[in-house]
Amino acid sequence: MKRLQFLQKVTLCICTATLLIASATVEGRTKHKTPAAAQPQKAQETKPEETPAPTDVQPAPAPLPQPGALNVPVPPAPTLDAKSWVLMDYASGQVLAESGADTRVEPASITKVMTSYVVGAQLAAGKIKMDDEVYISENAWRGGGASTDGSTSFLALNSKVALKDLLYGMIIQSGNDAAIALAEHTAGSEQTFAALMNQHAQQLGMTGTHYVNPSGLPAPEEYTTARDIATLSRALIRDFPEEYKIYAIKEFEWNGVKQHNRNSLLWRDASVDGIKTGHTKEAGFCLATSAKRGDQRLIAVVMGTGSEKARADANQAVLNYGFRFFETHKLYDANKPLAQPVLWRGANDKIGLGLADDMLITLPRGRYNDLKATMELPSRLIAPYAKGQKIGVLRVKLDDKVLIERPLVVLGDEPEGGLWRRFSDDVGLWFKSAPTTETSAAPSTAVAAPAAPVQ
Repeated sequence: MKRLQFLQKVTLCICTATLLIASATVEGRTKHKTPAAAQPQKAQETKPEETPAPTDVQPAPAPLPQPGALNVPVPPAPTLDAKSWVLMDYASGQVLAESGADTRVEPASITKVMTSYVVGAQLAAGKIKMDDEVYISENAWRGGGASTDGSTSFLALNSKVALKDLLYGMIIQSGNDAAIALAEHTAGSEQTFAALMNQHAQQLGMTGTHYVNPSGLPAPEEYTTARDIATLSRALIRDFPEEYKIYAIKEFEWNGVKQHNRNSLLWRDASVDGIKTGHTKEAGFCLATSAKRGDQRLIAVVMGTGSEKARADANQAVLNYGFRFFETHKLYDANKPLAQPVLWRGANDKIGLGLADDMLITLPRGRYNDLKATMELPSRLIAPYAKGQKIGVLRVKLDDKVLIERPLVVLGDEPEGGLWRRFSDDVGLWFKSAPTTETSAAPSTAVAAPAAPVQ
């Protein structure tokens, strides 16, 4: 009997201790809650003692109000006499205005932008070199040479030309013979090169595009969209900046013949540094341009206008519209903690959450201080988690409209804790009645001030 009473007392002591530990665990893990949504505050008004606890959502500092900034409405984009067009911000990739951006159209010589991209990728991989001597085949000579009606670099049959000169000839002179010769040298044939073009298009997310040849000469199954051309142009500028510099060159001489770049905006607007013209009877007059003013770069694509002047005027109009009424800001840096919520059953007490890539946003000028950012996180986070695993969402809104949404990811591996840690947390979780699958908003409206200028 005495032995039984002793065991009962020991059991009671263990249970009491467990309850005290669980109570302390719950209290310690819930005393710091994610703050509710609030308007951004001035950075200089934050006092040291008001710094959020480590478990709080921690976005970057709020922006300072801009003195005299007015909420000026943005007018509609200009109306263009074109089959389709699109205006894109280079840094954020946001489409600022468009008309029929996903309509299938014939690409004409704008196809050569993808040819240039593929050649750039092969150069970067070391598979071809700028000083390669490229053989000018009969196919290149007959298909795109001086005897054709299309644009040409006047390459001589059976001659050898440095790859660099062919690249310049294709980009500046829009030489069809140069494009064909580059394709044959890079992939062995136009058909194989076209397959490479389509593979790159798929990787870049160009869902409305299909290539048949490297020159853009008319073909029934060759098509693209204004949006896809803008996407490709952005990738070219980003991935091969040295090659992109060729697009700004106004003239190029080869074999005694000097030809001017057909992009007339290079002469009209000093901020324009590319990209490519195109024209066939079916496609009309097309032009993809890019311009940089200050720290902002825009990409405009206009397809199917009635004349060379019309395509230049249309591109100029949408570029001016974009620069006048929109601005781009960097909100958050990649791989920096924006939230450090409680982690259960883990080796650490908290888990760091952030973005896999920098977050940039384009919005109407003067509206930066009106942005609101919210985070949506699960109510419970239970280890283990792997680095890069998606947990929750960060949304940025303007006037209750979501402008951009990105997943929050785990910034480092978070393994399970030891046996005692898991046991005590399990007891603590038992006292928390909320189900582990419940999702609740954990908002924070602080929006980061611009960091380095957006390039």
